[in-house]
Amino acid sequence: MALIVKKFGGSSVANPERIQRVARRVVETAQAGHQVVVVVSAMGDTTDDLIDLARQLTSNPSPREMDMLLTTGEQISIALLAMAIQELGQNSLSFTGGLAGITTEAVHGRARITDIEPSRLHGALNDGNVVIVAGFQGITEDGSITTLGRGGSDTTAVALAAALKADLCEIYTDVDGVYTTDPRVVKAASKLPAISYDEMLELAHLGAGVLHPRAVEFAKQYNVALMVRSSFNHNPGTLVEEVAAMEQGQIVRGIAHDMNVVKIGLVGMQSRIGNLQRIFQALAEQSINVDIIVTSVVHDAQSDISFTIGEDDLNTALDTLKTQFPDVQIAVEQNLAKVSIVGAGMISNPGVAAQMFAALAQAGISIKMVSTSEIKVSTVIDQERAHEAVRTLHTSFGLDSVQEAVVAGLDSNA
Repeated sequence: MALIVKKFGGSSVANPERIQRVARRVVETAQAGHQVVVVVSAMGDTTDDLIDLARQLTSNPSPREMDMLLTTGEQISIALLAMAIQELGQNSLSFTGGLAGITTEAVHGRARITDIEPSRLHGALNDGNVVIVAGFQGITEDGSITTLGRGGSDTTAVALAAALKADLCEIYTDVDGVYTTDPRVVKAASKLPAISYDEMLELAHLGAGVLHPRAVEFAKQYNVALMVRSSFNHNPGTLVEEVAAMEQGQIVRGIAHDMNVVKIGLVGMQSRIGNLQRIFQALAEQSINVDIIVTSVVHDAQSDISFTIGEDDLNTALDTLKTQFPDVQIAVEQNLAKVSIVGAGMISNPGVAAQMFAALAQAGISIKMVSTSEIKVSTVIDQERAHEAVRTLHTSFGLDSVQEAVVAGLDSNA
């Protein structure tokens, strides 16, 4: 008997018929003799609808009250799925994040899990129940409800799998697995049988939306066996593991893109020790993730500093910077995208970045910023050229002909 955690996203439970399909799939696993924990997201577009409702009342809603509002979406899903499973003759109990023992830091909107006390879930499992847990949420030590941010249900599932010492964590979505790039952009994209934690983590951070980055971090840290597969069929998925079976000679294994990029420039700052710390500490205190950073000394001990953030953080970032640096000119460039190549083979193969830049130049695509690591190269370009860039690079690095390679996934911002 195995303990299996299954996570189903919003599209998988978007209506009663799909909830019943999920229930049948879960019951099949339970009847095969396994213990099952199911993590679900809110139904379909419920979260977006709740956000729209809040915006009809206020342009600046309280983060605490937004968490109270948004967590209701998952609570609807868990109750309905528990009912559907019970209707099939299988015992089932639903739990909110707090009832499941998930404790988070005291940050509303994008809290991180700090601890999980799974004894209540173990008790329910040992009593013969399928356990249903609301994704995307937890509680602070003082009992306040928090949310984990977009994609947080993935994190909930993997964290629970680690805490419960599950044998497998399956992430069910509306695609068959992880692809060399977004198949909605490149028809020749191929599903991959396996991918390493490190490559999947890079892709998740770079815009591939199959898995949330924090979920991959949890999986790598606790060595959770992670499978990405479709909730609409029984096809084999993609295994995320420590050492994936790599196709020999394939240096670049996938292309990711992120359409949610804004460039902020601070022009003519005094070149003083500690200025960079002041800038990015202030943004970090607002829970704003900064990506690519470029600095340059201009003249007269002045410097220009440019960096990228997500579009959703723009207003908060501008308010923070204007407060900290009221005399500095701030420039904003929107309608940008980040396109990245990823592959573990890049570590030992020089010239990959040059090939990427050459391919984009030949297509007439201008590069605004560049960031690199051992296994990825990212470029910031005009948003309107992003899909063309993905197709160009997919062809340039030989991924059009790959049938059983490794990497990527669907871009949640396409």
